[in-house]
Amino acid sequence: MVLLSALTPVLVAVLCVVIGLLFVRPKSKGSEVKTREKSKAFRPWVDQDLQDDTHITESHDDDLEDHNEEEEDLAHVPYSPPRYNEEAMLKKSQDFYSIMDQRRSVRFISPEPVPREVIDNVIRTAGTAPSGAHTEPWTFVVVSDAETKHQIRLIVEEEEEVNYRQRMGDKWVNDLARLKTNWIKEYLDVAPYLLLIFKQTYGILPNGKKKTHYYNEISVCISCGILLAALQNVGLVTVTSTLLNCGPQLRLLLKRPANEKLLMLLPVGYPASGATVPDLKRKPLNDIRVHI
Repeated sequence: MVLLSALTPVLVAVLCVVIGLLFVRPKSKGSEVKTREKSKAFRPWVDQDLQDDTHITESHDDDLEDHNEEEEDLAHVPYSPPRYNEEAMLKKSQDFYSIMDQRRSVRFISPEPVPREVIDNVIRTAGTAPSGAHTEPWTFVVVSDAETKHQIRLIVEEEEEVNYRQRMGDKWVNDLARLKTNWIKEYLDVAPYLLLIFKQTYGILPNGKKKTHYYNEISVCISCGILLAALQNVGLVTVTSTLLNCGPQLRLLLKRPANEKLLMLLPVGYPASGATVPDLKRKPLNDIRVHI
């Protein structure tokens, strides 16, 4: 009895430690996966095609090659762009703002043909955008074939109806109501060109190895901004379409590789006769600028 009494505190302490370990044991990998899947279930509006790991590391991919040996000794050349006096700078900045301030999202597009060379030059301009480590992680797919445009419309409208009815939620749909938008995209058949912009989540080197594309989504977004400015500069219109859950089907339709993810679709052309746009006002300078 004396021995049992002496051991009782020790047994209680051991029992407490065991119970504690049971409660604080790390989650298994399987339970983490289930938790992630459960969290995704509560976000049905997320575009599943964009849920990819764009940060490739050697520990996750044996085929990754961080550096292209042929480009290690990259030459640097003198750079001397034109420099303007203050008066010329002010005028150029005002003129460019005047052009861009006329930009609107236009959903009524004319079928009138647009010179192909103009579209090529606009895309060349978009390709001047900066990119992480100069990887240029963008692909611009130009569609002018009527049947392919119609196939794109069918895919987009099918998914967009689901987006409006289920994925987006009442608040999102109500916020769009004043703009009079819905899942019907007639302009996808009508516009002379559809530009589909894909981000390359990684590159493929001549030896088959994968090359990291740093900040690929940010780089392509910058390129899209320049593309919109270039279109406005030549008098063409578009409406930016970020299509939820259309990416995989459109990628297959256009025969794009698995490393490319659809980021944006732009119908491009002249504005239709009698085209209208919402009478929106932009924020004044003092609301968007902080000068320190």
